[in-house]
Amino acid sequence: MSVTYTKNDKNIVTLCFEMAHRKANVLNQEFIKDFKESLDQLAQEDKLIGVILTSSKKDFIAGADLEMMLAAEEPAEIFEWLEDFKLAIRKLETLGIPVVAAINGSALGGGYEVALACHHRIIINNPKIQIGLPEVTLGLLPGAGGTQRLPRMIGIEKALPLLIEGKRLKVSQAIENGLVDQLAEDREDLISKAERWIFENPESKQAWDQKGFKWPGGSPLSPKMSQLWAVAPSMTNQKTYGNYPAPMKILAAVHEGSLVDFDTASRIESRYLVNCITSKEAKNMIQSFWFQLNAINKGQQRPQDVAPYKFQKVGILGAGMMGAGIAYVSAKAGIDVILKDVSLEAAQKGKQYSEKLLEKAVSRGRSSEEDAKNLLKRIIVTENTTDLSDCDLIIEAVFEDRKLKAGVTNETEAVIPEHAIFASNTSTIPITGLAEESKRPQQFIGLHFFSPVDKMKLVEIIVGKETNNETLAKAYDYVLQIRKTPIVVNDSRGFYTSRVFTTYVLEGIALLAEGQNPRAIESAGLQAGMPVGPLALSDEVSIELMYKILEQTRRDLAAENKSVAPHPGIDVVYKMVTELKRIGKKSGKGFYDYPKDQGKKLWEGLSEHFPQAETQLSQQVMIERLMSIQSVETIRCMQEGVLTSVGDANIGSIFGWGFAPFKGGTLQYVNDCGVKSFLERTRHLAEAHGERFSPPDLLIEKAHKNERFL
Repeated sequence: MSVTYTKNDKNIVTLCFEMAHRKANVLNQEFIKDFKESLDQLAQEDKLIGVILTSSKKDFIAGADLEMMLAAEEPAEIFEWLEDFKLAIRKLETLGIPVVAAINGSALGGGYEVALACHHRIIINNPKIQIGLPEVTLGLLPGAGGTQRLPRMIGIEKALPLLIEGKRLKVSQAIENGLVDQLAEDREDLISKAERWIFENPESKQAWDQKGFKWPGGSPLSPKMSQLWAVAPSMTNQKTYGNYPAPMKILAAVHEGSLVDFDTASRIESRYLVNCITSKEAKNMIQSFWFQLNAINKGQQRPQDVAPYKFQKVGILGAGMMGAGIAYVSAKAGIDVILKDVSLEAAQKGKQYSEKLLEKAVSRGRSSEEDAKNLLKRIIVTENTTDLSDCDLIIEAVFEDRKLKAGVTNETEAVIPEHAIFASNTSTIPITGLAEESKRPQQFIGLHFFSPVDKMKLVEIIVGKETNNETLAKAYDYVLQIRKTPIVVNDSRGFYTSRVFTTYVLEGIALLAEGQNPRAIESAGLQAGMPVGPLALSDEVSIELMYKILEQTRRDLAAENKSVAPHPGIDVVYKMVTELKRIGKKSGKGFYDYPKDQGKKLWEGLSEHFPQAETQLSQQVMIERLMSIQSVETIRCMQEGVLTSVGDANIGSIFGWGFAPFKGGTLQYVNDCGVKSFLERTRHLAEAHGERFSPPDLLIEKAHKNERFL
């Protein structure tokens, strides 16, 4: 049974959620069946005075069963089981007796919606517990009453940001925002307070089921609300570029539902949820953000024959922005850090990065002063290599220069313990080549962080030819220990993320070289779902850095009697750096100008040096080029064995450089398009725009077998 039914001598029934064979309670057909049977039993009780809902598991209810959601295709069937469940929780809240949610752990999504159907919500005061309705982050909406009960409980204006942004709140925030009503210290106190509330509120009803109900914060027809409804859709569309249907459907469900009685509003909500569940966007996001991301965080790519390892002390070589960021996230995870640079002054400057982050966190109430002080104590700065002697992990974060990296590798390995592993934070230089300078190449690995480290979730683990399984497992454990998401790739030039990310910016630059309007190019990138247009992103990462990487690649390939593949964007990069001296945002001059105290604006000289063509491509064609080239290169990475997991490809693309989340990642993009359709698109693009779009053999093979990338 998913629900145990217990009646005490006070005539209070406790429904305890405890799904067998599941780590967490989820809303699925089994749960709904057992829940309905419990409600039928409640209806037969003679002298019942109240009901308590709680859980025997770590969390209250995790939410809806996403496997069921992903498989659901038939709208009528989805609507039927959704309405069936909602009828049950509606029956619960209209029993005529007080119903209390005794929330012992996190209640998210459908789990919190069950709590919303209760008359009172008590929660254990635990900083690890989260409350909220994050369905929108998976392309869904809170369709078990969330879009109707929450606005009626706390007001439309307060509820909309929580619904549209899918915010997860800590217990203190949930209390402050009115999502829960009362705190308890532990499970015993939780049940005791629930029983007390039942005795003190014998005729409890939901506010919206009482005569004369008034909306908190004002009626949905008030002038104030009319102004909100006038601007909210345009503001939402401006943020989403129309790529995410769920936020707009949440707005519609709340607005339309506010104009009718609760039961009619509930059916309106159900129809909007059915529309979301059957959308491509939701399928893409559930596949990537739930199943593939969870598999990664559970260690799918970690060697299973190696015991888990917990790092005690990490040495970081280089206290620049990247090294300073790595020091901060490591110390935040409770790891002692030795931050080394060529001078004590430079190392201290790196520590100041953490100090500034913590000052901001304390001022905004996200950290206490004591926690901030303790974190800073864990970061020790030095200029002496000998201070690294008891570190079990070294992360090199010096400039992208082979000789410099070789020097610090030799110097550091002379003092660190035999068991320590050495990681390079290089973003492009092959790990196998760097490991040639190591005395222990089997303990050498790549840990590619993304800037700014404190905000970016991804770490790309690069396995060299000599890297052994123990080193990989330990690197994986470290990434999880600092609460980042690891993807594992095999060694190659540019690895996966840098290699594929470059195709996006170079394709945008190629469009400029062909005479396409730069504003239209940027707009195409944003409309495609990328966080920044390709020209602006080139400025952000530095056109000069792109130039240096291209030069290094030319030299490396020349040593192998090879040459860089021709690309129409490369000549533009060289012209911008060597001739026009416009190297990117850091100098205030790139494809954009960056005047002081003003917003950036496209450089007026672009039209002179890259004149516009008479024929301008449609936005759709530019979008297809910008997105398809990334997927083609990802498939090449799969074909070459650089990538071995579809999940790593998808999550790496979204978390690494912001590939359109609603498409689910670079390979899910192909699935979304249809593998056969994508093959035909690449052939057309290759014929029209160059060999770089030519379909890899793996794509042709998948299309012929009618297989998806899974």
